[in-house]
Amino acid sequence: MSGCSSAEVIELTPSELLRYERQLLLFGVEGQKKLKKTSVMIAGVGGLGSFEALYLTALGVGKLVLVDGDTVEDSNLNRQILHWTDDIGKPKPISAAEKLRRLNPNVEIVPVTERITRDNVDDLVKQVDIVIDGLDNWEARFILDEAAYRAGKPYIHAGIYGFEGQVVVIVPGETPCLRCLLPPSLKSPSKIPAVGPIVALVGSIAVTELMKLVTGMGEVNKGKMIVVDAYTMDMMKIELRPRKDCKCG
Repeated sequence: MSGCSSAEVIELTPSELLRYERQLLLFGVEGQKKLKKTSVMIAGVGGLGSFEALYLTALGVGKLVLVDGDTVEDSNLNRQILHWTDDIGKPKPISAAEKLRRLNPNVEIVPVTERITRDNVDDLVKQVDIVIDGLDNWEARFILDEAAYRAGKPYIHAGIYGFEGQVVVIVPGETPCLRCLLPPSLKSPSKIPAVGPIVALVGSIAVTELMKLVTGMGEVNKGKMIVVDAYTMDMMKIELRPRKDCKCG
């Protein structure tokens, strides 16, 4: 799961060793090198995508490709923490990239100011090792799910609705795909109720699963839906089953 050639040797600089000191206590220098070798596409740089991008940058992944065709609006600012009042009107990937580069100059940040479509999705996915979902609509998610499965790239889906959220880790060849779980005809509402703390909670779970997948630490919940109900702070996991008529089979 490396974005580098096998001949390329990844090392950590003295400043990186200092920056990542506390997490090196968990997964060591080799785990950090794995993160540095990894490239990630974040699809959607809104609420979920902001938190995902922030924590992946702080973790020290090697490269982040930020894909979003929207511009910053006033109504984004209650939860999309990479976008500030002065950013209203800016393309979201540009606004996000400005802050992320200041946070960690060791991470390559690539903003892509496009919407995900069937025409561009394969080219986007092939640039990275892992895809993580910060989208707010099922139509784009299904397009991304199919492309990641075709390319053999792990895809981490995250979604919220009000006080509820879910995360699914999909690994081609090991787990069902997202279409196995949900009907392809599923449509998204025009506006999804969202508040910052719930977005942060679900986005953090998605990044944690990605971190475990890359470093080899802990148990990755492959092929399971992690469901969070923040009204009660209950959490459950649902085992996913492949659907017989799904193309991924």
